[in-house]
Parts: sequence; C-alpha cells; structure tokens
Amino acid sequence: MIDGIVAAPQCRTAEQTEESAHSDHQDPMDSAAYYLGFDFSTQQLKVIAVNEQLLVVYEDNVHFDKDLPEFGTQGGVHVHGDKLTVTSPVLMWLKALDCILDRMKSSGFNFSKVRALSGTGQQHGSVYWKTGSREILNHMVAELPLHIALQTCFSISDSPIWMDSSTSAECHHLEQCIGGAQVLADVTGSRAYERFTGNQIAKIYKQKPQEYWQCERISLVSSFAASLFIGDYAPIDYSDGSGMNLLDIHEKTWNEMCLNACAPDLKDRLGCVVPSSSVLENVSSYFVQRYGFNPHCSVVAFTGDNPASLAGMRLEEGDIAVSLGTSDTLFLWIKEPTPALEGHIFINPVQSEDYMALLCFKNGSLMREKIQDDCSSASWEEFSNILRSTSPGNNGHIGFYFDVMEITPQAVGIHRFNAENQKVSQFPKDVEIRALVEGQFMAKRIYAERLGYKILPQTKILATGGASCNQDILQVLSDIFNAPVHTIATANSACLGCAYRAAHGLASQSSSSSFVDVLKTPQHKLVVTPRPEADKVYQPLLKRYAECERAVIQASTVM
Repeated sequence: MIDGIVAAPQCRTAEQTEESAHSDHQDPMDSAAYYLGFDFSTQQLKVIAVNEQLLVVYEDNVHFDKDLPEFGTQGGVHVHGDKLTVTSPVLMWLKALDCILDRMKSSGFNFSKVRALSGTGQQHGSVYWKTGSREILNHMVAELPLHIALQTCFSISDSPIWMDSSTSAECHHLEQCIGGAQVLADVTGSRAYERFTGNQIAKIYKQKPQEYWQCERISLVSSFAASLFIGDYAPIDYSDGSGMNLLDIHEKTWNEMCLNACAPDLKDRLGCVVPSSSVLENVSSYFVQRYGFNPHCSVVAFTGDNPASLAGMRLEEGDIAVSLGTSDTLFLWIKEPTPALEGHIFINPVQSEDYMALLCFKNGSLMREKIQDDCSSASWEEFSNILRSTSPGNNGHIGFYFDVMEITPQAVGIHRFNAENQKVSQFPKDVEIRALVEGQFMAKRIYAERLGYKILPQTKILATGGASCNQDILQVLSDIFNAPVHTIATANSACLGCAYRAAHGLASQSSSSSFVDVLKTPQHKLVVTPRPEADKVYQPLLKRYAECERAVIQASTVM
C-alpha cells in the first residue's frame, strides 16, 4: 500500500466551509442532499461531505496519536519488538468513528440529508471478528458508543496492517504452493507481498491458531468499516480484495489454491466479494437513532485507499496519474492487464470490467534533489534552465539513478551509458540533469506498458506532488509518454473519491450512469503538450533503456 500519495487533510467545519463557498453565493450546506466519504487511514480517520454539485461542504479528521493518546500509538501504529510486526488497535478505529460523528452532530451537520455514504480503509489490513459478533452487530443499542458496544467482538485486538513485513516465510510458502511468483501474479494481480492479507492470515493461523478458530469473519479494514454502518458483516469489494493474494482478478472469485495455502476454512470466514460500486444496504437503525441519519441512506461498498484515490483523482480510461513525491507513484487505468513481478493489478473500483495498476518507484524527489544539489548549485531555477537548454533524447546518453535500493526494478547505484551503450563513469552536468529526468520517466513508461497499459488518443497524464509545479520536468514527462500533462489537486483524494463513489453507487442503481457521467467535468488543468517530434526521438531510446536496464539489474545482483 502506498500511503504517501494522499495529502494531509485540512480540517474544515461546516461554519468554515460556509465562509469559503462560491456556489452562486449560496451556502452549499443548503443543498438538498449530501454524500459522505470516510477514510480509515494509517494516522487518522477523515470524513468529507459533498453536495449534489459534488462541492465539499464539510470535512474533519480525528488524529489517532493526538486525539486518542490512550491507545499509545506512534503514527497510528504499534511497532513490535522485532521491528517487522506492525499493528493498529481495532478499538481505536471504533472510538475514532464515535468521535468524528459526535463532532459532526455537535457542529449541526444534518445527517438526515445524507443520501449515500461510502468509505475507504488502508489497504491490506485485516480485522478478526469473534464468533457471536454478528448478533451483537445486528442489535446495537443507540445509547452506547461503538467502542463500548463492540469491545468484546474481536479475537485479535491489534490488527496487522500494510506496514507489517513479518511474513516472508508465508509469502515463500504461498508462491511455492501456486507454482511460482509469476503464476501467483497472473492469478491475483501481484506476486506474494508481506503486507498482503492472505500472508497475514497465514501467519495468524500458524502462530495464533486458537484466535483463528475463534474467528467467524475476517474483514479488510474497508469492509470492517462498512460493517459498522450496515450493522452486519459487509462483503469485501473486488478492488480492495485484489490486494490480498487470494482473489482471482479475472474470475472475480476467491482462488481455492491460494485459500488452502493460507489457512483452512478460509473461504467461509471471508464471505463473498462484490463490485466496488455495489449498494450494500441502508444504514443501520443504530445510526438513525443515535445521529439522525435518514433510514433510506444507502451504504455503498467501501474499498481500499489506493483504489479510492483513483476515484478521487477522476481518472478515465487510458489516463495515468503520476505522483512525483518522495516516492514516485503511478496509477493506471487498464483494460487488458498483463501482471508482472513488479507492480500490482487491481480490479477497477469504478468500472469493474476494467483494471487499475499501481507502480511505485522509491527513488523519486530525494534523487532529483541530490542531482539538483550536485549539478545546479542547489537551485531549481538553474536546474530547469539547464533541462530546458538540452535536447530531447540527450544525444543518446542514458542514466539510472538509484540512491537507495529501488523496487522497480530491484537495483541500486548510479549507472551511466553513452550513445553506444557503453558504461561511463560520469556525465557533464547538463547531460546528468537530463539523463536523470528522462531515465525516471522512461522507466515509468516501460513498466506501465509491461503491465498492459496502452497510450490512447485520449490519454491524459495527471500530475501531482512536489515536482508537478516544475513545467520543464513535466515537459519531459509529456514528451516521453507522447501525451498531454494536466495538473490536479489531490488533497484527501481517497476520502473525496469515496464521497464521489457514494454518489455514483446510488445513481447506478436507477440508471446505467458511468462514474464519469456522474462526475461530469473533471477538474484538471492542462500544463504542457508533447513536442511534435518527441515520439520519434524516444521510441528507439526506450528500447535502448530497457536493454541497458538488464545490465544494471545484473550489476546490482553482483553487488
């Protein structure tokens, strides 16, 4: 799971929103209907409400460390003594929901106007419901807060989350049982990863068998949160279920071989899977009585944070989102995936016949800053001037810049090649700067296409993150992908995406409206377009980059 792409929230109450609303000088809180999105992220619980025009009318958050210090978390988590096991308290998530809904009620938020709600949870985390908990969920009394009403319902009190890396043995076992890493990726969309839920379940079954057998339902963080709102066990959605190493992403059903490799009787504990836009049920009577929700308020399936971010960034078919941050992250909309050992394929959260892909490149902004310091006197203005003055294609010079061990590909070090594919020890400063930027973006295109991504005539690149304010860097991105680059604001993209998904899920019940139809006009700003001859320059260079990469990977293996 890549947590960094979602920007930190800006707390905004109904009163503050009223002051900043610009909808024909009318208060958007007077809108006839609202849609709510919740985000159970690593460090906080966030909520966003949008009106029928999809304008944000309310947002708030509960910060786990600061607002709930009694749980003793740091960064919302407990890091165990082995430094590999990382968990979060389930009761903390419950109390955070109590707190945020109480705040909304105190602020005067009108829950009766909420037509639908949805949400997201940090991907891969899991929650273990004790036998008998369904009965308690079904009959919660409105006088008790959730963290009191459900305090005895969990066989595992601290849930394993995406930061956990303690399941290497379980990953190896799963890949062996299925026939290898690539076979597992072909079926589930990813090779075995320590944080993926199937491997976490396998560890719990092996190390805590009594707690496993006491458990009647295993939820993801997303379906756990949805269960609270419907007062019953909510199904796992297709998209978040794709991050478990258990779901066949083509058949959209649990894979029996994967299940059996992880734990016995696992299928019954997971329940069914549903499309991510499914309306599950109406909100339970608990929320009607305690907070004044409309009894006809629909609960749309909750999903993972990465799929929710795709919705929040309003990607369409053929689009690619590039987050240029500490790590560079790609979100891709794909129709015909080709899973690989690098990256992840998930079922698309807004159109379940399609797919999304996720790629992370660890050497992002820190590597760009290092070259900026070395080659342009620590000046971004000089860096941009040099980049602008050099020719696309860099006269055939190619560079690989991995200050720390990269994950896409697995390689480390700085490797430079001249126009004859011969390794050289250094470049002139102007060549170094362009080699860095071109190399980073050529890698992104190559790995995206290996996962099945195809550049279409309507393709847009949606750029966000720190480097997206540098037009010269974005020009290289545009040239290499041969597509226009737009910039987007992504503050709270996962949470906002779930408010959008709530509106779409409700609309799709009564019509065949697509997610794009419901959202109408995307809020993207065109920044640059590709140069006319760029594709002719970069097509042969991309092939050479892939050839040189093999030598880099081999050299890193020897190191």
